[in-house]
Amino acid sequence: MVNFGSDLIDRLRHRVVGRDAALEVVVAALAAGRHLLVEGPPGTGKSTILRAIAEETGTGFEFVEGNAELTPARLVGNFDPAAVLNDGYVPEVFTDGPLLRALRSGSLLYIEEINRIPEETLNVLITVMSEGEVHVPRLGSVQAAPGFRLVAAMNPFDAVGTARIAGAVYDRCCRLAVDYQGAEDEATIVAAAAPEATERLGEDGLRRVVALVRSTRNHPDVRTGSSVRGAVDMTLVAQELAPLRGCDPADDRVTLDAALVALSGRIRVREGSGRRPEDVVAELWELQRRNADSSGSDAAADRQGKG
Repeated sequence: MVNFGSDLIDRLRHRVVGRDAALEVVVAALAAGRHLLVEGPPGTGKSTILRAIAEETGTGFEFVEGNAELTPARLVGNFDPAAVLNDGYVPEVFTDGPLLRALRSGSLLYIEEINRIPEETLNVLITVMSEGEVHVPRLGSVQAAPGFRLVAAMNPFDAVGTARIAGAVYDRCCRLAVDYQGAEDEATIVAAAAPEATERLGEDGLRRVVALVRSTRNHPDVRTGSSVRGAVDMTLVAQELAPLRGCDPADDRVTLDAALVALSGRIRVREGSGRRPEDVVAELWELQRRNADSSGSDAAADRQGKG
């Protein structure tokens, strides 16, 4: 049984940055015995929240990556064909899939990108949410043990390869929408993920990296911008590229190429824009550089005026 102690939120806050309200809502929904759908863009901490809750409460955690190849058999489990020839369809030759493992143990079942899975697989999950059990041909019904919860995450519908979720899913679970964290929280995430690289980059350099990544989400030619993971990768690449070029990680000769390699694969340009991802990244990098130069000039002028 999941233990939702009074100090759980405090422990979770030390592990998940900038998600206080979301943590409280997720914990409340799970404590109420509800299934949950968490909707938001990639890299916004959806799986991080659930893993942290599972670890802090000492409950089991079954992770399933949603994609077009996730058949009901892969989700539920299957009989071993070779063993069936010898022993027949007996429970001993059935291998549980992640759904049955979660049902039997009362674990959290986390479905990543539920809006990418086939409809027949989605119907299995709908049945589980409705009935609290799943029927497997030749095996029988498997009931959900106390503590079982299904938590699904999904990216926005317009993301590549996604489909609209049936209303039956929304009717059987609670829904939480999450967005990107603020700039300060994202800087904290980068610093925690790459402490040495962040220290070498410096506070101003870190702010520029985070600002660049955040700007990809608002560019008119970009359909999907980069998550904070792009900022982490850019920081790490800059750290390793700098000594190869004999300069500082915050040097323009380093940050542009670090941005191109870290971000160009993470953004999706709009069809018909005629733009390449690397062109957009270079444009945004140049804009950030000019803004930084302008801010530096203004600060120098202020100091000179005060002197």
